[in-house]
Amino acid sequence: MQSASDRPEYPAHWEADVVLRDGGTARIRPITVDDAERLVSFYEQVSDESKYYRFFAPYPRLSAKDVHRFTHHDFVDRVGLAATVGGEFIATVRYDRIGADGMAASAPADEAEVAFLVQDAHQGRGVASALLEHIAAVARERGIRRFAAEVLPANTKMIKVFTDAGYTQKRSFEDGVVRLEFDLEPTERSLAVQRAREQRAEARSVRRLLAPGSVAVIGTGRTPGGVGRGLLRNIRASGFTGHLHAVNKAFPDDLRELDGVPAHRSVRDIDGPVDLAVVAVPAEHVPEAVAECGVHGVQGLVVVSAGYAESGPEGRERQRALVRQARAYGMRIIGPNSFGVINTSPEVLLNASLAPELPRAGRIGLFTQSGAIGTALLSRLHRRGGGVTGVTGVSTFVSAGNRADVSGNDVLQYWYDDPDTDVVLMYLESIGNPRKFTRLSRRTAAAKPLVVVQSAGSAPQGHAVRATRLPHTTVSALLRQAGVIRVDTITELVDTGLLLARQPLPRGPKVAILGNSESLGVLTYDACLSAGLRPQPPRDLTTQASADDFHAALSRALADDTCDAVVVTAIPAIGESSPGDAELAEALRSAAAAVPTKPVLVVHVELGGLAEALSAATSTAPRAAGSAPPARGTARASDAATGPTAEPADGPTTNGPGAAAAAQLPGGTAAQPRTASAPAPQAGDPQTPAPEDSRLIPAYPAAERAVRALAEAVRYGQWRRDAADPGRVPEYEDIDEKGAARRIDGLLARGQGLTLGADDAGELLGRYGIRVRRALPAPTPDDAVRAARDLGYPVALKATAPHLRHRADLGGVRLDLADEEQLRRAYAELTDLFGKPEELRPVVQGMAPRGVDTVVRAVIDPAAGAVLSFGLAGAASQLLDDMAHRLVPVTDRDATSLVRSIRTAPLLFGWRGSTPVDTPALEELLLRLSRLVDDHPEVVAVTLEPVVVAPHGLSVLDASVRLAPPPARDDLGPRTLPVY
Repeated sequence: MQSASDRPEYPAHWEADVVLRDGGTARIRPITVDDAERLVSFYEQVSDESKYYRFFAPYPRLSAKDVHRFTHHDFVDRVGLAATVGGEFIATVRYDRIGADGMAASAPADEAEVAFLVQDAHQGRGVASALLEHIAAVARERGIRRFAAEVLPANTKMIKVFTDAGYTQKRSFEDGVVRLEFDLEPTERSLAVQRAREQRAEARSVRRLLAPGSVAVIGTGRTPGGVGRGLLRNIRASGFTGHLHAVNKAFPDDLRELDGVPAHRSVRDIDGPVDLAVVAVPAEHVPEAVAECGVHGVQGLVVVSAGYAESGPEGRERQRALVRQARAYGMRIIGPNSFGVINTSPEVLLNASLAPELPRAGRIGLFTQSGAIGTALLSRLHRRGGGVTGVTGVSTFVSAGNRADVSGNDVLQYWYDDPDTDVVLMYLESIGNPRKFTRLSRRTAAAKPLVVVQSAGSAPQGHAVRATRLPHTTVSALLRQAGVIRVDTITELVDTGLLLARQPLPRGPKVAILGNSESLGVLTYDACLSAGLRPQPPRDLTTQASADDFHAALSRALADDTCDAVVVTAIPAIGESSPGDAELAEALRSAAAAVPTKPVLVVHVELGGLAEALSAATSTAPRAAGSAPPARGTARASDAATGPTAEPADGPTTNGPGAAAAAQLPGGTAAQPRTASAPAPQAGDPQTPAPEDSRLIPAYPAAERAVRALAEAVRYGQWRRDAADPGRVPEYEDIDEKGAARRIDGLLARGQGLTLGADDAGELLGRYGIRVRRALPAPTPDDAVRAARDLGYPVALKATAPHLRHRADLGGVRLDLADEEQLRRAYAELTDLFGKPEELRPVVQGMAPRGVDTVVRAVIDPAAGAVLSFGLAGAASQLLDDMAHRLVPVTDRDATSLVRSIRTAPLLFGWRGSTPVDTPALEELLLRLSRLVDDHPEVVAVTLEPVVVAPHGLSVLDASVRLAPPPARDDLGPRTLPVY
């Protein structure tokens, strides 16, 4: 028996929570000597068939020797991992290092035998696949590069686990046994398999929370009022299609119903499964409620209770304990401190939130971390949707609160392939895993628009986030590179989301403007120019324009091949012939319906009825394929219907309503919840989305808001077209990757982190084809002369002291020194101006061809990953922050766009008659530096400044390189849930 002091050190960093294929969670951890009883209990619950597949013979029970062998590991040559739920084993995996003869061995042997055993009740949940990812990562950490496994041919499930993993493998058959051997080095296919499994599992875990078949509200008060009672009322009033239960341990024993809902003192008293528990009890009572949910088999939790990380260090520890407890039972959590969740699908109709009414159904997925902002967004979407029927409502809404578990990344996984969501809107106060968020955003944005407001301030107290050294502007640029439509306010979030939900993407930036107000047309024209669009001169229809005039003008504009989008401006008309709001809306809608490939927007002034009429569906019944739209002017009941009031020109307050707003509808009227006996919504009900063929035109109370939304749609449309061909990372034959690796290893042997000297930096960069011009030190005038003779005249004399470095404006540089006399004179001038040579650190460098001075940087951020940045040297980058950024690895298309993304890019392309510089050479430099930091993550920072780009070629005049052990990359490791 091992004593505590004899045991190998426990590798706590191998512990991890994982999401399984069905959306439940399990904990993976090393098996220790204390697990003997758990192992025996686990084995007793495994079927005889599974035992036979594991041991190739009948093996009804484990002997004491077996138990000892399977629980005593050195965590190097012998390792065992277990997947647990509720503290009990549901699966195990182990490896034993072997030598070439197949016998037990130690390092440097790099092969191991691996074997799994999964409890029958948990087979098919993806447990073995998750364990394989984790045991492979452990093996690589311990120097094992290859696994071998022997499997009976009839054990097809286990064979599939190995073959589907994506590793490079060999397969043989001998003595009635299938032998599989596979390398553990991750491949593109194994990484793709891992990420596809991650997406399916995390999406299902969110789906279990948003589409439950049964819900229990824990903490429903016995008297009206209070959060729990309000949640119960909201769920019931929304017409929830599943089973609903009220739970409160203070209920009298004889209480059977509360507001027509079955009442229970404990979740364990509920007869039947509970998919979702909404927890609204004080924080100190939450652990008891979670334990009861875990025992009963509840699948997920929405924790509305406050008093966690937002309240300080003690609350943060309480929050971490909550997550550990829930995950131990296989449950995921939304919250704590959550506003709740909403699902408007007719199959669900769930309003498990503090919003008093189920929002209008639609195609927008909405995620917020703030309850107040969530309330404001729901309010604005309700007002701006308007009309009897609209497609601008919400499909699902998630308020993550402190996002201790379920985060924006998880919900993105769900919305990626959710057929009910076409547009995603997110308000983010923090990003817990920027690298993963960027990856998921890129994939989501390729399928549907993703619009994000990201807080620029520090993360709220309740949010634990990874530290990033990147400025907010850089993070925003990287999000845009990933296809995210990045906006600054929630007003812009709604404006852009409504356009994308209602209209097609524009094919380009050319905009036609027409309307009955010349002044409003000019304002729209100016706004388009400011937003980078290409507007045509506005067409003034005069204030006497009729509905027919608007219809004809819009039809002509849409038919024009030089137009990609149309903005219609409208003001109240004067005279008996002026069109009514409904008539004008129908005129615009019918014209737009004839050309469904181009977006149409309306800017209206004091025409609230027009905005409402434009939001109304043209019909509540689908039109037959190929049939024409209804004739313009046909009377409809929907044309005369009224809806919520139009949003005022200045919109709601930016901060949105507070908690008190939950007591009223966004339009200001008292909430009228639907009773449990009310019928499900039918066609024409405000909660039923419009048919897909109806053309709803977004209306804006200000030209600037409409144009900003259109400009975002134009940029996103261009990103979608570019994303279809992302380019390639070119190969360069002169790159010496292995030589650079050896050099880096040798340099790092000197210390954990160091900034390279000029010679070492130049040598390392040279292995990737980046040549740095020689600069020779000149501590005396005579040394300067000798250096100039060595380099050849003309030369430059530079002061490289930190306060003068890259500051030509201070006079610390003398250029075009043609001979010894000029060099000595310049040396004397510098020392007279700035002090002794040892303070100036002067160097002599050969003159480079004239060109544009630029700066190129690469940095590895621990949160976001490797980032490549480019800008013009000097004031442009330092004062104006005119830098462009791309994530590494950079493709050839990325490099091309990077050079052209800065505001001062015209200086590179012949601005005001200057000679254009060699941008292809600049792009190649960017690609080579990207390859260096991507191939060698130990290169944590590189600065090339200045890089003088001439009409032919370029010159790197100075370089700084920093090496350090690379930060850990969890995106390349096994799937695991984050711990905040």
